[in-house]
Amino acid sequence: MSLRSTLAAAAAVLSLALPVAASAADLKVAYVDLQRVLLEVDDGKAAKARLQKWLEDRQKEIDKEQDALRKEKETLDKQASAMSEATRTQKATELQKKVMELAQKYERSRAEAANKERQEMEPIVNRIDQVIATIAERDGLGIVLDKRDSGIVFALSQYDISNEVVRNYNNTKKPAAPAAKDAPVKK
Repeated sequence: MSLRSTLAAAAAVLSLALPVAASAADLKVAYVDLQRVLLEVDDGKAAKARLQKWLEDRQKEIDKEQDALRKEKETLDKQASAMSEATRTQKATELQKKVMELAQKYERSRAEAANKERQEMEPIVNRIDQVIATIAERDGLGIVLDKRDSGIVFALSQYDISNEVVRNYNNTKKPAAPAAKDAPVKK
């Protein structure tokens, strides 16, 4: 290849690479700690409190049933010597069945809690995403990363927009719920 064609090829490569490098230099990037934002926005705090209360109520219910089964087992152990083998076996089987039912209830409760958490948090996460998009458009951000899921090991705090997302989320009015048909109108 001649020097002239080598220079022409190099010039062509540079002419293609320079706009890409220039646009990469203009790319503005920020990150947000979505988990922290979710726990700090007012709706997130309220949802967490509701979920916590619901979980505590379920746990109290399960604890109460567990205590009842424990007492039933103690009673069975005390009376076992006075029972016939068939009665003792039947009572032990019934108790074991109740223990299994309680374990299944506990597992159902855990699955229900996960579902309830997803239902509570999904609209909040969607609104957080909208707030982030608004901030990104306003500030000309090309990319906004989630601190936890993006693989960020280190980033300067000046690129963290989490506090601004919390502020904007809490300061924006919630979308108005559609009025029910035939609802009385306030005057």
